[in-house]
Amino acid sequence: MRDPTIGSEFSRNLNRFAPQDANPYASSFASIPEFDASKIDNDMVNSTGTTTIGLTTEDGVIIATDMRASLGGRFVSNKDVQKVEQIHPTAALTLVGSVGGAQMLIRSLRAEANLYQSRRGEEMSMKALSTLAGHMCRGLPTTPILGGVDDDGHHVYSIDPAGGVMKDDYTVTGSGLTVAYGTLERLYEPGLSNEEAIGVAAAGVKAAVERDTGSGNGVYIAEITHDGVDIHGHKDFNEVL
Repeated sequence: MRDPTIGSEFSRNLNRFAPQDANPYASSFASIPEFDASKIDNDMVNSTGTTTIGLTTEDGVIIATDMRASLGGRFVSNKDVQKVEQIHPTAALTLVGSVGGAQMLIRSLRAEANLYQSRRGEEMSMKALSTLAGHMCRGLPTTPILGGVDDDGHHVYSIDPAGGVMKDDYTVTGSGLTVAYGTLERLYEPGLSNEEAIGVAAAGVKAAVERDTGSGNGVYIAEITHDGVDIHGHKDFNEVL
């Protein structure tokens, strides 16, 4: 018969070498640093320059972004960055904040939209896509704009790192937003055609480029209609103003 004192004796010897307040689930090699993720994410978004604009129109949606990638708004790391990508047959998303986080979000949303269509035989609605984007954005240092059209209409959403999704007729994100918003408040009106809205959105980006060091080097335009997404870049603003 097994001696019941053997197990208890072993436990007492083991406890002699272990701290009394030791966490049995903690790493035995190193401690995990504690940090405020929300603060770090927000700081990264604020220090990474860009200007992105989304407008609803009579024909669909127009998205405009600048072309500059910078490090903290102080050093230009790339002068020809496409900051808007198609993620759905009739929707596009902008890249704002951390490049890695934004690219991961775009790849994930594109995959989910394709999977949804394959499984159900229909395209994901903009309401469903915006909800999914909000969930996926949580904790990522990025504040993108989602624009798209579906059977329910033409939609523009701004999404924040906490997962918040805000729908509006027009919106701006990025370090140049304060300047761009002033231009949009003056020029935007409901019922614009896509052609008219391109000029308004480009004017907003151009105004931000004049004052925001994190934005510059031209403009990318995404035209979204029921027929699809057309993205084109312009180094000269006069081509679209």
